[in-house]
Amino acid sequence: MHNIYPLQLNGAFISLFLFLSIFLSACQTSVKENSRNTSITLAVVNARIWTGNPSKPWAESIAVSADSIIMVGSDAEVKPMLSTTTQVIDAKGQMLTPGFIDSHVHFVEGGFNLASVQLRDARTPQEFITRIADFAKTAEPGTWITGGDWDHTYWGGILPEAAWIDSISNGHPIWLQRLDGHMALANTAAMQAAKISAATKDIAGGNMVRKNGKPTGIFKDNAMSLFDGVVAEPSVSFKDKALEAAMEYVAARGVTAVHHMGSWDNIATFKRAHQAGKLNTRIYAAVPLSSWQQLRDTVLKQGRGDEWLKIGGLKGFADGSLGSHTAALLEPFTDLPSDTGLLVTPPNELYQWVSGADKAGLHIMVHAIGDRAIRQQLDIFEKVTKENGDRDRRFRIEHSQHIAPADIKRYGQLQVIASMQPYHTIDDGRWAEKLIGPERIRTTYPFRDLLDTKARIAFGSDWFVAPPTPLEGIYAAVTRRTLDDKNPAGWVPEQKISVEEALHAYTTSAAFAGYAEKQTGNLEAGKLADFVLIDRDLTRIPPEQIREAKIMLTVVGGKVVFDAGKITTPADANE
Repeated sequence: MHNIYPLQLNGAFISLFLFLSIFLSACQTSVKENSRNTSITLAVVNARIWTGNPSKPWAESIAVSADSIIMVGSDAEVKPMLSTTTQVIDAKGQMLTPGFIDSHVHFVEGGFNLASVQLRDARTPQEFITRIADFAKTAEPGTWITGGDWDHTYWGGILPEAAWIDSISNGHPIWLQRLDGHMALANTAAMQAAKISAATKDIAGGNMVRKNGKPTGIFKDNAMSLFDGVVAEPSVSFKDKALEAAMEYVAARGVTAVHHMGSWDNIATFKRAHQAGKLNTRIYAAVPLSSWQQLRDTVLKQGRGDEWLKIGGLKGFADGSLGSHTAALLEPFTDLPSDTGLLVTPPNELYQWVSGADKAGLHIMVHAIGDRAIRQQLDIFEKVTKENGDRDRRFRIEHSQHIAPADIKRYGQLQVIASMQPYHTIDDGRWAEKLIGPERIRTTYPFRDLLDTKARIAFGSDWFVAPPTPLEGIYAAVTRRTLDDKNPAGWVPEQKISVEEALHAYTTSAAFAGYAEKQTGNLEAGKLADFVLIDRDLTRIPPEQIREAKIMLTVVGGKVVFDAGKITTPADANE
């Protein structure tokens, strides 16, 4: 008796194993048969495919039917499924990845700026002035000149003034933002339109720079609101054109979806394009946190949208920016010992908004750059979580730039997503040490430390502030070589991450950060067919060459939206 039961039990396991093997084989056969019976509209073969799927990280071919992926596998598996009507792309060994998701953009504004004066790379005050003068001559008479994205660190940190540009304004009111969006320059005509004078009072959470008591034309953070309703509103047709320009621009850079930080008016622009069937970039649109009640009511009436246009997100502000000296710091700025930055939103008000929005089941994202602002926001998130109970809330801190060492582990502990922009690392790294010193920079954009403490990172660009170029973002996260080439081994090199970790931050983690992981973010059967083809394998080249890679093809929902090499001509699938 002692030996009979083990033999019987082993026999039962063997029978069960045989049954499961037959069942799984039948399922695989069924999947293949169904795939053969499904019209494969697009296929990419002979590729080096990084799927983003841990159970099957690499493949050779991908087959698409309409807007969805049917199979990701080897050439031998995919080619027999194709027909003479399939559009077949021979990747010739190039790298294919899930479509890049830019987790933080100002999409319509990016489109506007494509058509405005370009100041981002103006290296001297004279070049700054000359470019504005040249643009003013071509603009329609009397219209506002906006955009700009200037960066005064290129010429030693001296802030521009209205006096620089008044004589060359050519009758135009001018309102030009610094590249971080936290500071702007107005000429005298613009200040007169806003009825601003020496008597204008300062605004909490902002700064109107003065000289001898008079405004110089520089307005920081909340002080910029003095121009709300004054700067001429673009026409509906111009907004629509800006969106079209933005979608075309990011498609050429491999971006298939964006998390947009903007306004209700922006959502109206997106809806017009969606209703007209013109969206070719997936958009997750966030509106101001202060309007959470309006968003709650809208979601209740209309739902959250679909895979092309989704709402439900809210964007708030804790502080300003490092470059504008408005980031809220625990200790003073190194170069301004009397200044610790500022809080854009009063903490109690920020808590009340987060608490109410969270109770309504909405998705909350808060801009926090300085260590004081980040700690405050982590505290608010922790408090709200305890008060409102467990749920899948996916709190986000946008930028998460300078984190106090003691707070890094809290991201993982509190399941707060660090929504970060790696390009800022190699841009801000040129000058950040002057502002906060050599010790504090060690946890500025701490990608490695965050991942090592089990935090989730979602990457983006902050376009228009920085270019929406994921390949440059990957390069920045992997090398941390600053734009001035003064840090060839990397700026704070211990915070470097691997290529695959950076890819995950732009794909799987970014999808998760927008509640879209069931539809996008990796390449597997059943997911939406969003992917990009890159001219070289980023995992097999020296890291410093990543920024030289080129996007060859961008596909969104099975539709080619960018083709650099005209490689989408039909081919005989069965050859």
